Amino acid sequence: MTIQESGTARPAGRPRSEKAEKAIIEATLDLIGEGMGISELSIEAIASRAGVGKTTIYRRWSNKEDLVVDALATLKAPLPPLAGTSVRDDLISLLDLMRRESGDTRNRCVMNIAMNESDRYPQLKARFMKRAVEPRREAMRAVIERGIATGELRADLDVSMGMAMLTGAMMWHTKWAPAGDLAPDLAERVVDAALAGMAP
Repeated sequence: MTIQESGTARPAGRPRSEKAEKAIIEATLDLIGEGMGISELSIEAIASRAGVGKTTIYRRWSNKEDLVVDALATLKAPLPPLAGTSVRDDLISLLDLMRRESGDTRNRCVMNIAMNESDRYPQLKARFMKRAVEPRREAMRAVIERGIATGELRADLDVSMGMAMLTGAMMWHTKWAPAGDLAPDLAERVVDAALAGMAP
């Protein structure tokens, strides 16, 4: 069960506490960020760190994987509004989101640890990808396909390869390049380098 949005009907019973939900999510992220793998993570440890009872957690999430998916999803900011005026500007907006998210050391550490165990928890990975990653991929695919249609990009461009070039370059910088390389203009430089080969 995911964090309930305001305005939706609540089920009968004790009202949910947004403060408790936030504490549970933060406790989950803190424990993973401190090096606790998904397999070691327990509802008991999360409850203890959050200062709540286990029943408080189970009223919101049916199992540990559900909670971890929701916690990881909070690390991903909503997609930025895309102006749609140029492919270059929209790609920069999408890639700059990656740069900004990777600037938080704890968040980067949490994602690395969680994804390293994805082979052991394929359902967790699949659900996280569907919820947090696929919408971004689809947004980028739509921008590139629009660019092909408008003539901003090559008519014979391999869309998947173009997406891989853009996201791969950003991932290299955000994961392995020196910390100081996350300059404010990083997304702009990556997009311009990629467009040199993608433009007509």
